[in-house]
Amino acid sequence: MKNIKALRKAIRVFESYGIPLTGKRKGANFYNDLKMDKVFVSGLIYELESELKRELEDEKIAKIQTPSELIETLLRAS
Repeated sequence: MKNIKALRKAIRVFESYGIPLTGKRKGANFYNDLKMDKVFVSGLIYELESELKRELEDEKIAKIQTPSELIETLLRAS
């Protein structure tokens, strides 16, 4: 149940950035497919961390390339 609430919050943050999490878009690369700048991706990650009250390690953040990877990593973080 806790993950469902976190997922709903994450979806709202992604939607505020104009990223729908349906279909192929959830697996789209932030940089190549969605044409996002590193600054915007960092902002997205910061907002998600704040909203979900979780913090990711810098090594994990550097490896994240898609919305689905980001959500999965955040939900696993404690």
